[in-house]
Amino acid sequence: MLAAVEFQWWHWASFVLAVLLFLALDLGVFHRKAREVSFRHALGWTLFLVVMALVFAGTLVPTFGRQDALEFLTGYVIELSLSMDNVFVIALIFRYFAVPRALQHRVLFWGILGALVMRGLMIWLGAELVQNYKWILYVFGVFLIFTGIKMLVADDEEIDPEKNVAVRFLRRYFPVSPRFDGQRFITLEDGRRLLTPLALALVVVELTDLMFALDSIPAIFAITQKPFIIFTSNVFAILGLRSLYFVLAGAVAYFCYLKHGLAVVLAFVGVKMVVAEWFHIPTGLALGIVGVIIGVSIWCSVRAAKTGKTCAGREAAGEGGPPPASGR
Repeated sequence: MLAAVEFQWWHWASFVLAVLLFLALDLGVFHRKAREVSFRHALGWTLFLVVMALVFAGTLVPTFGRQDALEFLTGYVIELSLSMDNVFVIALIFRYFAVPRALQHRVLFWGILGALVMRGLMIWLGAELVQNYKWILYVFGVFLIFTGIKMLVADDEEIDPEKNVAVRFLRRYFPVSPRFDGQRFITLEDGRRLLTPLALALVVVELTDLMFALDSIPAIFAITQKPFIIFTSNVFAILGLRSLYFVLAGAVAYFCYLKHGLAVVLAFVGVKMVVAEWFHIPTGLALGIVGVIIGVSIWCSVRAAKTGKTCAGREAAGEGGPPPASGR
């Protein structure tokens, strides 16, 4: 067994630099011009990023050990699973602001940069709290159990971006154009600078990710308290969310039981966190349980979809996303 190896500053610097380089290539080379992302293209990127996550986990084994790699994979699976429900909300936001499909990738790209910063700060704060106040883990656990139960029994809440505090603030204090101006977030009309609807969509997407992070980040603290593992698993999941959106957005109305699966995952992780002092659930077993829960919820959703069942309230979101068949 490998001796415990501490993550150094250059591990952080190398990883962040690699991610920034990847994002620069993505926007500057692969998606330099605004165009609609096809299903096949998005699926290819999704599979590529999953493979990259597996490769990264493999690179952890020789230096840091199998346990760190397992913790990364478990955190990644939890984050990516929770991101699937985020797809539904993003689809509703894009539909509400009537964001053209060719511009949706740009919003998600800049949304990722903001998400990296916000989640990095939240992970740092969470790690500091856990290090200084061990009892905070029980608070996280109870919060996740409560969130899971609430998610299981409550109906989908109606999302109205116009009621968003940030949107109301921007509309009140900044002039907003009713028209899009290509990929620009700020446009010039009659000598005045105005925000475009694309900017409003970006703000709401950013705040939506922040709200989802309040559930997902505490969940990973049940798996590991190592900030580097938590951050890297979050980053890979966030990168995957962008391409995953274009794969799933047109079909969110058919994932009826995914919400139930995610609710059970949150409750399970919360219980794991609360009972950790008395009953240890190995990371490998936790990864398997999470995988089975998500797999069963997807299987049930597919079975229901074959009978023509769709989720009430999600049809509109599905209409706003790219159709699954495009690009075939």
